[in-house]
Amino acid sequence: MKRIILNLRIAVRSLMNFKVRSILAILGVLLGTFSLIVVSNVSKALTIKTEREAESFGKNLLIVRSGIVRRVGTGTRLLSEATTLTVGDARAIRDGSQFVTDVSPSGNTFFPIRYENTVLKAVLVAGVTPNYSRIRNFPVGEGRFLSDEDDRTLGKVAVLGTKVAERLFGRENPIGKYILIWRVPCQVIGIMQEKGVDISGVDQDNQIFIPLNTYLKRFVNKEYINVISVQVSDAQVLAATKEQIENILRTRHKIRPGQNDDFTVIDLKDVMALKTQAVSMITLLGRISATVSFLIGGLGILSIMILIVNERRLEIGIRRAVGSRKKDIVLQFLLEASFISFSGGTIGVLLSSLATVLIFWLVHLPFTISPFGHALSFLASVTVGILAGIYPSQKAVRIQPIDVIRT
Repeated sequence: MKRIILNLRIAVRSLMNFKVRSILAILGVLLGTFSLIVVSNVSKALTIKTEREAESFGKNLLIVRSGIVRRVGTGTRLLSEATTLTVGDARAIRDGSQFVTDVSPSGNTFFPIRYENTVLKAVLVAGVTPNYSRIRNFPVGEGRFLSDEDDRTLGKVAVLGTKVAERLFGRENPIGKYILIWRVPCQVIGIMQEKGVDISGVDQDNQIFIPLNTYLKRFVNKEYINVISVQVSDAQVLAATKEQIENILRTRHKIRPGQNDDFTVIDLKDVMALKTQAVSMITLLGRISATVSFLIGGLGILSIMILIVNERRLEIGIRRAVGSRKKDIVLQFLLEASFISFSGGTIGVLLSSLATVLIFWLVHLPFTISPFGHALSFLASVTVGILAGIYPSQKAVRIQPIDVIRT
């Protein structure tokens, strides 16, 4: 232990003689440690957020959309609309697949909304069935959701998203108040919990829900709908259920082989997988940058250790002449190289932890720490120091005392 402490004191004194180069070498390891830990923490938080988003849309959910929908980036975009999807299709899907536990047909369009002197020119109004809230995992925050009685009697009732309620009523309690949806007065019976944006980019907090039959017969006077939410019994059969639904709808819509579908069945897990792939790409790029930083740091340590060996030939020769063993010389330079990498790694861990907390707070990510990232960063920093110190230490032990005396 005394030898190690003595060698550490010599190492610090030696590195202080080369302050700028030592700082640059430490900086390379610091950046590698910093980027590796931050990327690991952020990618893990993004993965957790993606999983929560998938769960928030509904458990084991398939979305049947009228028209052609294509994936764009990590979301979806409607390319063409169709008027062939009906409530009867929803019943056929429910009755035609043993894997389907429930369905919720719905339609939506934009209407102007008014409450007293406040007018909202275009708000998305969705006609939904009473089971929509359960299937889409979208609970009511205040009041109640739509009932079977509301749907059967074409009730003029409405449930508001949180943003609509705030824009219309401010701090006033909207429950029991009447609003005008287009020209139809509807009583507010509930306010939904805050939900956010769905995969198609629709802000679910900025819409109003009314009974489906009320929507079809009092507002749009049409028979077709836009969406059918399908709940499946098990996640393992989502792909099989999707194929069954496509076959059922192609038969009902009389679509011949070779013709394009007039509907799209969306598996939300597939869409979430795109986000997971994007997170994986970010993680990969971050680890590549961390590796490059570690390589730069290792080269910096290697260069400064070679310089130190050349500058201390006299010291090494004298130590060898008075009885220092080769392993003492090797340990000396390995300790110096490891001290540089350990210092960079320690500072990198501290700074990355602070940066992670700041990032989570600014972008509202789930707070999580990646033990793998910390362990890998520590191991990488120590490894860089040891590897970078091997060649200079071997060069140092090859110095012969007699050669030093001669020169």
